Amino acid sequence: MSAAIEDYALISDARTGALVSRDGSIDWFCPPRFDAPSVFGALLGDEDHGHWRLAPVGGGQAQRRYESEDFTLVTLWTTDSGVVEITELMPIDGPHTHIIRRVRGISGSVELETIVRFRFDYAAALPWVRQHRDAGPPAIAAIAGPDAMLLRGVTLTARDNSHVGTFTVAEGEVRDLVLTWYPSFEPHPEMPEVDALLRRTRTWWQRWSTDLHREGPYRDEVKRSLLVLRALTHRDTGGIVAAATTSLPEQFGGTRNWDYRYVWLRDASLTLMSLIRHHHLTAARHWRSWLLRAIAGDPADVQIMYGIAGERYLPERELTTLPGYQGSGPVRVGNGAVDQFQADVIGEVIVALDDARRAGLAEEGSSWSLQRALIGRVVETVDRPDQGLWEIRGEPQRFTHSRAMIWAALDRGVRAMHEFGLDGDLEIWERLRDEVRAEIDAQGVSVGGHFTQYFGTDEVDASLLVLPQIGFCAADDPRMLATVARIEADLMRDGFLMRYRAATGVDGIDEPENPFLACSFWLVEQYARTGRRDDAVQLMDRLCALTNDLGLLSEEYDVDAGRQAGNVPQAFSHLALVRAADALADDGTIGE
Repeated sequence: MSAAIEDYALISDARTGALVSRDGSIDWFCPPRFDAPSVFGALLGDEDHGHWRLAPVGGGQAQRRYESEDFTLVTLWTTDSGVVEITELMPIDGPHTHIIRRVRGISGSVELETIVRFRFDYAAALPWVRQHRDAGPPAIAAIAGPDAMLLRGVTLTARDNSHVGTFTVAEGEVRDLVLTWYPSFEPHPEMPEVDALLRRTRTWWQRWSTDLHREGPYRDEVKRSLLVLRALTHRDTGGIVAAATTSLPEQFGGTRNWDYRYVWLRDASLTLMSLIRHHHLTAARHWRSWLLRAIAGDPADVQIMYGIAGERYLPERELTTLPGYQGSGPVRVGNGAVDQFQADVIGEVIVALDDARRAGLAEEGSSWSLQRALIGRVVETVDRPDQGLWEIRGEPQRFTHSRAMIWAALDRGVRAMHEFGLDGDLEIWERLRDEVRAEIDAQGVSVGGHFTQYFGTDEVDASLLVLPQIGFCAADDPRMLATVARIEADLMRDGFLMRYRAATGVDGIDEPENPFLACSFWLVEQYARTGRRDDAVQLMDRLCALTNDLGLLSEEYDVDAGRQAGNVPQAFSHLALVRAADALADDGTIGE
């Protein structure tokens, strides 16, 4: 059975990633991109669905950590016979996809066992595996359909559709195991020079993280969160995925299992804003180029999400080859939200690009034409109800958060013209901006004085905490203070925030869910902006205590079971952590 979600570490080459359990099993790996079919799928089933385990025979005590500024995982195994250190990473190596597991003897002598089961195409294909003989170290090759893999560095023998090998490492000895994915129609790749790859990979991460030496509260949590956001950004295309996994359950035993390995315009925009505020304009330029390619064409065809290279066709389907995480099915690939209308999305994009412009990223080529066309699309759809931030599968509504993001898109367009001399339909944008604000003031505020989830209801929604972040109102606006009081009364569960009251049925799914971590981080920011610093710090400390030993967060938290829930690592959780920490630092980089 797969491990607890918080027991997994991520290793990544900023194209895809692998999840490594605390006991040394790689249970999730989708080469060569995050959204590719799995080769190791035990995360959503068991060992029969593919995994690669490396650990001392008989086990031992494991202590793990990341090297300070990258995704190199270092695990120190202490056994009765000695101590070994296993270093695991996905190197930065041109077109190739590797996993390197280096074993180094620290003291005594330790016997290790490795077991590998290849299951290609989400465990639908049992590959042909044979011994691979060349001038290099012992190896096996696995091939099925378009996929091929080489595992080098240890002699392996077949056992029940797995391959098993043992070896002993004494003090001062080093053994490298190297797994390489490649297209099956290409020749076998040469054995890479491991030391060179290690140096190149460390240099790549260190060069990117130069600006992460941040002082202030929650320094380590912020640094790791920014690194997570970089790991989820494809280094070739610039597409920023929402998470590294699919179908990890938001509610254990429920059906809220979604595929997050795609580029949501919203999530990517919010990620971009966090990176910009921490001086990563190169990431902003790269993503803006991705955006130009992805949405090129008729603005009416803009989607709320795309594939990593800008693919548009992402139909949702259920797999029969993977039973689900600890029995929580179904396992889904693709995402039906791709066909939804979410009126807030263009607002997030325009706000992020406005942040980039104000940070010094100059308009290039057709970048402003793109933004102007997007705002034009907002104008065309300004009165249309939508599925909103939470991608409800119930009836569309006029969500207050969505209406505020429409306001934000128009507002940033107007300001771009006034403050940067850019061209656009100023009169129309100004008129609609003011009309949308007046509409929210009239229909999005309850008789009790708080903002509402959507027009015509008295319910609240955690997304309302975003309104001060985009400058729609001040954090201490009486309506916001009333909203916070109502959110605390209705949505707080065991110290953390729910997105909304699922019992209302607005989302069209008749199931409960767990607190959504980003919402609680938004509340930290709101507290910090309104002088409730003690409350902000207490909540921030509770949230940071939910990270695993490596600083990783999933999407939600099951307060009853005391465990992480949902896809992992989740960009939304980590970018919200960064915002909350910045607000507590009171460094003036957040807010309007």
